[in-house]
Amino acid sequence: MHAPRTRVQRRPVHGVLLLDKPLGLSSNQALQKAKWLLRAEKAGHTGTLDPLASGVLPLCFGAATKFSQLHLEADKTYETTVRLGVRTSTGDAEGDVVQTQPVTCTVGQVVEVLDRFTGPITQVPPMHSALKKDGKPLYAYARDGEEVERAPRAVVIHDLELLDMQLDGEAPHIRLRVCCSKGTYIRTLGEDIALALGCGGHLTALRRVATGGFDASRCISLSALEALEEPSRLAALLPVQTLLEGHERVTLGAEDAARFLSGLRRRGPWADSARVAVYGPPTDESAQEPVLLGTAHVQAGELIPGRLLSPTDIRQIQETSRETATS
Repeated sequence: MHAPRTRVQRRPVHGVLLLDKPLGLSSNQALQKAKWLLRAEKAGHTGTLDPLASGVLPLCFGAATKFSQLHLEADKTYETTVRLGVRTSTGDAEGDVVQTQPVTCTVGQVVEVLDRFTGPITQVPPMHSALKKDGKPLYAYARDGEEVERAPRAVVIHDLELLDMQLDGEAPHIRLRVCCSKGTYIRTLGEDIALALGCGGHLTALRRVATGGFDASRCISLSALEALEEPSRLAALLPVQTLLEGHERVTLGAEDAARFLSGLRRRGPWADSARVAVYGPPTDESAQEPVLLGTAHVQAGELIPGRLLSPTDIRQIQETSRETATS
Protein backbone atom coordinates (compact mmCIF):
# COMPACT_ATOMS: atom_id res chain seq x y z
CA MET A 1 0.00 0.00 0.00
CA HIS A 2 1.07 3.55 -0.69
CA ALA A 3 1.48 5.86 2.28
CA PRO A 4 -1.09 8.69 2.27
CA ARG A 5 0.23 11.93 0.80
CA THR A 6 0.74 14.75 3.25
CA ARG A 7 -1.32 17.76 2.26
CA VAL A 8 0.72 20.97 2.27
CA GLN A 9 -0.91 23.77 4.25
CA ARG A 10 -0.64 26.78 1.95
CA ARG A 11 -0.15 30.32 3.25
CA PRO A 12 0.14 33.85 1.85
CA VAL A 13 3.72 34.50 0.76
CA HIS A 14 4.78 37.77 -0.86
CA GLY A 15 8.11 38.48 -2.50
CA VAL A 16 10.62 37.55 -5.20
CA LEU A 17 12.84 34.48 -5.23
CA LEU A 18 15.86 34.68 -7.51
CA LEU A 19 16.20 31.06 -8.48
CA ASP A 20 19.20 29.47 -10.18
CA LYS A 21 17.17 27.05 -12.29
CA PRO A 22 18.87 23.69 -12.77
CA LEU A 23 19.23 21.86 -16.05
CA GLY A 24 16.47 19.43 -16.91
CA LEU A 25 13.54 21.23 -15.27
CA SER A 26 11.05 23.39 -17.11
CA SER A 27 10.40 26.84 -15.66
CA ASN A 28 7.01 25.67 -14.42
CA GLN A 29 8.46 22.57 -12.76
CA ALA A 30 11.02 24.75 -10.95
CA LEU A 31 8.25 27.18 -9.95
CA GLN A 32 6.04 24.43 -8.55
CA LYS A 33 8.95 22.98 -6.53
CA ALA A 34 9.77 26.39 -5.02
CA LYS A 35 6.08 27.07 -4.40
CA TRP A 36 5.81 23.74 -2.51
CA LEU A 37 8.94 24.46 -0.44
CA LEU A 38 7.58 27.88 0.56
CA ARG A 39 4.00 26.59 0.99
CA ALA A 40 2.91 29.59 -1.06
CA GLU A 41 -0.68 30.16 -2.19
CA LYS A 42 0.07 32.09 -5.38
CA ALA A 43 3.14 32.14 -7.62
CA GLY A 44 4.30 32.94 -11.15
CA HIS A 45 7.51 33.49 -13.10
CA THR A 46 8.82 36.34 -15.22
CA GLY A 47 9.23 34.49 -18.49
CA THR A 48 10.39 30.97 -19.22
CA LEU A 49 13.79 29.32 -19.45
CA ASP A 50 14.21 26.14 -21.51
CA PRO A 51 14.75 22.83 -19.65
CA LEU A 52 18.20 22.60 -21.30
CA ALA A 53 19.15 26.02 -19.92
CA SER A 54 20.18 26.89 -16.38
CA GLY A 55 20.43 30.19 -14.60
CA VAL A 56 18.52 33.23 -13.43
CA LEU A 57 14.76 32.72 -13.12
CA PRO A 58 12.96 35.31 -10.95
CA LEU A 59 9.92 33.74 -9.29
CA CYS A 60 7.12 35.96 -8.00
CA PHE A 61 4.93 35.12 -5.02
CA GLY A 62 1.70 36.72 -3.86
CA ALA A 63 1.59 40.46 -4.48
CA ALA A 64 4.78 40.29 -6.57
CA THR A 65 2.85 38.51 -9.34
CA LYS A 66 1.09 41.83 -10.03
CA PHE A 67 4.39 43.26 -11.30
CA SER A 68 5.91 40.21 -12.99
CA GLN A 69 4.95 41.55 -16.44
CA LEU A 70 7.50 44.34 -16.01
CA HIS A 71 10.36 41.86 -16.16
CA LEU A 72 9.11 40.12 -19.27
CA GLU A 73 10.37 43.22 -21.07
CA ALA A 74 13.83 43.15 -19.45
CA ASP A 75 17.06 42.58 -21.37
CA LYS A 76 18.72 39.21 -20.77
CA THR A 77 22.35 38.03 -20.68
CA TYR A 78 23.37 34.48 -21.57
CA GLU A 79 26.54 32.44 -21.82
CA THR A 80 26.40 29.73 -24.45
CA THR A 81 28.61 27.23 -26.27
CA VAL A 82 28.09 26.58 -29.99
CA ARG A 83 29.49 23.30 -31.31
CA LEU A 84 30.65 23.98 -34.87
CA GLY A 85 30.42 21.58 -37.80
CA VAL A 86 27.40 19.59 -36.59
CA ARG A 87 23.78 20.61 -37.20
CA THR A 88 20.92 18.99 -35.31
CA SER A 89 17.16 18.83 -35.85
CA THR A 90 16.46 21.01 -32.80
CA GLY A 91 19.46 23.34 -32.80
CA ASP A 92 20.68 21.87 -29.52
CA ALA A 93 22.22 18.66 -28.18
CA GLU A 94 18.85 16.92 -27.79
CA GLY A 95 18.16 16.74 -31.50
CA ASP A 96 19.26 14.25 -34.13
CA VAL A 97 22.33 15.06 -36.21
CA VAL A 98 21.15 16.18 -39.64
CA GLN A 99 24.41 17.42 -41.18
CA THR A 100 28.15 17.44 -40.52
CA GLN A 101 30.64 19.74 -42.23
CA PRO A 102 34.34 20.51 -41.83
CA VAL A 103 35.19 23.66 -39.88
CA THR A 104 37.45 25.79 -42.06
CA CYS A 105 36.76 29.31 -40.76
CA THR A 106 39.51 31.52 -39.37
CA VAL A 107 39.71 33.64 -36.22
CA GLY A 108 39.24 36.74 -38.37
CA GLN A 109 36.08 35.32 -39.92
CA VAL A 110 34.63 34.53 -36.47
CA VAL A 111 35.24 38.13 -35.33
CA GLU A 112 33.71 39.52 -38.53
CA VAL A 113 30.60 37.33 -38.27
CA LEU A 114 30.05 38.23 -34.61
CA ASP A 115 30.21 41.92 -35.55
CA ARG A 116 27.58 41.24 -38.21
CA PHE A 117 25.21 39.78 -35.62
CA THR A 118 25.58 42.68 -33.17
CA GLY A 119 22.82 45.30 -33.12
CA PRO A 120 19.29 45.04 -34.56
CA ILE A 121 18.75 41.70 -36.34
CA THR A 122 15.82 39.53 -37.42
CA GLN A 123 15.26 35.92 -36.42
CA VAL A 124 12.92 33.21 -37.61
CA PRO A 125 11.60 31.50 -34.43
CA PRO A 126 12.66 27.84 -34.20
CA MET A 127 10.12 25.07 -34.69
CA HIS A 128 11.11 23.66 -31.31
CA SER A 129 9.72 26.61 -29.32
CA ALA A 130 6.62 27.44 -27.29
CA LEU A 131 5.54 30.19 -29.69
CA LYS A 132 1.99 29.47 -30.85
CA LYS A 133 0.49 29.38 -34.33
CA ASP A 134 -3.30 28.97 -34.60
CA GLY A 135 -3.40 28.25 -30.87
CA LYS A 136 -0.91 25.37 -31.08
CA PRO A 137 2.74 25.62 -29.90
CA LEU A 138 5.35 25.23 -32.62
CA TYR A 139 7.01 22.32 -30.83
CA ALA A 140 3.76 20.35 -31.18
CA TYR A 141 3.91 20.76 -34.96
CA ALA A 142 7.57 19.76 -34.88
CA ARG A 143 6.81 16.58 -32.92
CA ASP A 144 4.32 15.65 -35.64
CA GLY A 145 7.03 16.13 -38.26
CA GLU A 146 5.34 19.24 -39.62
CA GLU A 147 7.05 22.54 -40.37
CA VAL A 148 4.96 25.71 -40.52
CA GLU A 149 5.79 29.15 -41.82
CA ARG A 150 7.06 31.57 -39.14
CA ALA A 151 7.33 35.33 -39.57
CA PRO A 152 10.76 36.85 -38.82
CA ARG A 153 10.97 38.80 -35.57
CA ALA A 154 13.07 41.88 -34.84
CA VAL A 155 15.38 41.65 -31.81
CA VAL A 156 18.47 43.52 -30.64
CA ILE A 157 21.82 41.99 -29.71
CA HIS A 158 23.27 44.68 -27.46
CA ASP A 159 26.61 42.94 -26.97
CA LEU A 160 28.18 39.75 -28.31
CA GLU A 161 31.41 38.81 -26.55
CA LEU A 162 33.67 35.95 -27.59
CA LEU A 163 34.71 34.16 -24.37
CA ASP A 164 36.53 31.17 -25.84
CA MET A 165 37.22 29.60 -29.22
CA GLN A 166 38.57 26.35 -30.60
CA LEU A 167 38.43 25.95 -34.36
CA ASP A 168 40.23 22.59 -34.68
CA GLY A 169 40.32 19.26 -32.87
CA GLU A 170 37.48 16.80 -32.30
CA ALA A 171 34.96 19.33 -30.96
CA PRO A 172 35.47 22.78 -32.51
CA HIS A 173 33.36 25.40 -30.76
CA ILE A 174 32.92 29.02 -29.78
CA ARG A 175 31.72 30.22 -26.37
CA LEU A 176 29.80 33.49 -26.26
CA ARG A 177 28.27 35.96 -23.84
CA VAL A 178 25.13 37.48 -25.34
CA CYS A 179 23.30 40.54 -23.98
CA CYS A 180 20.03 40.82 -25.87
CA SER A 181 16.50 42.16 -25.93
CA LYS A 182 13.45 40.16 -24.89
CA GLY A 183 12.28 37.54 -27.34
CA THR A 184 15.75 36.61 -28.60
CA TYR A 185 16.21 32.91 -29.35
CA ILE A 186 19.80 32.05 -28.40
CA ARG A 187 19.48 28.65 -30.09
CA THR A 188 18.59 30.39 -33.36
CA LEU A 189 21.37 32.94 -32.88
CA GLY A 190 23.93 30.15 -32.42
CA GLU A 191 22.67 28.29 -35.50
CA ASP A 192 22.68 31.46 -37.63
CA ILE A 193 26.22 32.38 -36.57
CA ALA A 194 27.45 28.86 -37.33
CA LEU A 195 25.76 28.92 -40.75
CA ALA A 196 27.39 32.28 -41.49
CA LEU A 197 30.74 30.66 -40.67
CA GLY A 198 30.04 28.10 -43.38
CA CYS A 199 29.96 25.01 -41.18
CA GLY A 200 26.66 24.95 -39.28
CA GLY A 201 26.40 24.15 -35.60
CA HIS A 202 24.22 23.68 -32.54
CA LEU A 203 24.10 24.74 -28.89
CA THR A 204 25.66 22.40 -26.35
CA ALA A 205 25.31 24.67 -23.29
CA LEU A 206 23.15 27.63 -22.32
CA ARG A 207 23.07 29.57 -19.08
CA ARG A 208 21.22 32.80 -18.30
CA VAL A 209 23.50 34.89 -16.12
CA ALA A 210 21.32 38.00 -15.81
CA THR A 211 17.83 39.31 -16.45
CA GLY A 212 17.21 43.00 -15.98
CA GLY A 213 19.05 44.03 -12.82
CA PHE A 214 19.17 40.48 -11.41
CA ASP A 215 22.33 38.42 -11.89
CA ALA A 216 23.32 34.87 -11.00
CA SER A 217 25.39 35.91 -7.97
CA ARG A 218 22.14 36.80 -6.15
CA CYS A 219 20.38 33.50 -6.92
CA ILE A 220 19.69 30.45 -4.78
CA SER A 221 19.38 26.87 -6.04
CA LEU A 222 16.44 24.59 -5.32
CA SER A 223 18.69 22.24 -3.35
CA ALA A 224 19.98 25.11 -1.20
CA LEU A 225 16.44 26.35 -0.62
CA GLU A 226 15.30 22.87 0.38
CA ALA A 227 18.17 22.55 2.86
CA LEU A 228 17.07 25.67 4.75
CA GLU A 229 14.77 25.72 7.76
CA GLU A 230 11.36 27.20 6.96
CA PRO A 231 11.98 30.69 8.43
CA SER A 232 15.22 30.91 6.43
CA ARG A 233 13.38 29.97 3.25
CA LEU A 234 11.08 32.96 3.73
CA ALA A 235 14.10 35.15 4.48
CA ALA A 236 15.55 34.17 1.07
CA LEU A 237 12.73 36.14 -0.59
CA LEU A 238 13.41 39.67 -1.77
CA PRO A 239 10.70 42.28 -1.10
CA VAL A 240 8.02 42.90 -3.70
CA GLN A 241 9.42 46.36 -4.50
CA THR A 242 12.59 44.70 -5.82
CA LEU A 243 10.69 44.37 -9.09
CA LEU A 244 10.26 48.15 -9.22
CA GLU A 245 13.92 49.15 -9.19
CA GLY A 246 14.35 52.05 -11.61
CA HIS A 247 10.89 53.47 -10.87
CA GLU A 248 10.52 56.99 -9.51
CA ARG A 249 9.45 56.92 -5.86
CA VAL A 250 6.47 58.86 -4.48
CA THR A 251 5.45 58.64 -0.81
CA LEU A 252 1.94 59.70 0.18
CA GLY A 253 0.43 60.68 3.51
CA ALA A 254 -2.24 58.52 5.18
CA GLU A 255 -5.28 60.28 3.64
CA ASP A 256 -3.87 60.38 0.10
CA ALA A 257 -2.62 56.79 0.43
CA ALA A 258 -6.11 55.53 1.29
CA ARG A 259 -7.66 57.34 -1.65
CA PHE A 260 -4.90 56.19 -4.02
CA LEU A 261 -5.52 52.57 -2.97
CA SER A 262 -9.19 52.99 -3.85
CA GLY A 263 -8.12 53.93 -7.39
CA LEU A 264 -8.40 57.73 -7.13
CA ARG A 265 -5.90 60.06 -8.78
CA ARG A 266 -3.94 62.40 -6.54
CA ARG A 267 -2.50 65.81 -7.39
CA GLY A 268 0.93 66.94 -6.30
CA PRO A 269 4.20 68.64 -7.28
CA TRP A 270 5.51 65.66 -9.21
CA ALA A 271 7.31 65.72 -12.54
CA ASP A 272 5.87 63.67 -15.38
CA SER A 273 7.05 60.07 -15.17
CA ALA A 274 5.97 56.87 -16.91
CA ARG A 275 7.06 54.55 -14.09
CA VAL A 276 6.38 55.38 -10.46
CA ALA A 277 6.43 53.22 -7.32
CA VAL A 278 4.01 54.62 -4.75
CA TYR A 279 4.42 54.20 -0.97
CA GLY A 280 2.32 55.11 2.04
CA PRO A 281 2.67 55.09 5.84
CA PRO A 282 2.76 51.67 7.57
CA THR A 283 -0.51 50.47 9.03
CA ASP A 284 1.38 48.31 11.54
CA GLU A 285 2.28 50.46 14.54
CA SER A 286 5.50 48.51 15.11
CA ALA A 287 6.71 49.19 11.53
CA GLN A 288 8.65 52.28 10.57
CA GLU A 289 9.37 51.92 6.84
CA PRO A 290 6.84 53.17 4.28
CA VAL A 291 4.85 50.38 2.63
CA LEU A 292 4.43 49.75 -1.08
CA LEU A 293 0.96 50.63 -2.38
CA GLY A 294 1.46 49.96 -6.08
CA THR A 295 2.55 51.53 -9.35
CA ALA A 296 1.41 54.64 -11.15
CA HIS A 297 2.42 57.21 -13.70
CA VAL A 298 2.48 60.98 -13.36
CA GLN A 299 1.00 63.23 -16.01
CA ALA A 300 0.46 66.98 -15.64
CA GLY A 301 0.79 66.82 -11.86
CA GLU A 302 -1.61 63.89 -11.49
CA LEU A 303 -0.58 60.59 -9.92
CA ILE A 304 -2.59 58.03 -11.91
CA PRO A 305 -2.90 54.55 -10.33
CA GLY A 306 -1.64 51.48 -12.18
CA ARG A 307 -1.31 48.07 -10.48
CA LEU A 308 -2.38 48.32 -6.81
CA LEU A 309 -1.83 46.08 -3.82
CA SER A 310 -4.88 45.19 -1.76
CA PRO A 311 -5.12 46.19 1.93
CA THR A 312 -4.88 42.46 2.71
CA ASP A 313 -1.63 42.17 0.71
CA ILE A 314 -0.17 45.14 2.58
CA ARG A 315 -1.17 43.78 5.98
CA GLN A 316 0.25 40.33 5.22
CA ILE A 317 3.53 41.79 3.92
CA GLN A 318 3.96 43.78 7.14
CA GLU A 319 3.12 40.74 9.28
CA THR A 320 5.65 38.60 7.43
CA SER A 321 8.33 41.30 7.75
CA ARG A 322 7.73 41.44 11.48
CA GLU A 323 7.86 37.64 11.84
CA THR A 324 11.05 37.37 9.76
CA ALA A 325 12.73 40.11 11.78
CA THR A 326 11.98 38.38 15.10
CA SER A 327 12.73 34.79 14.03
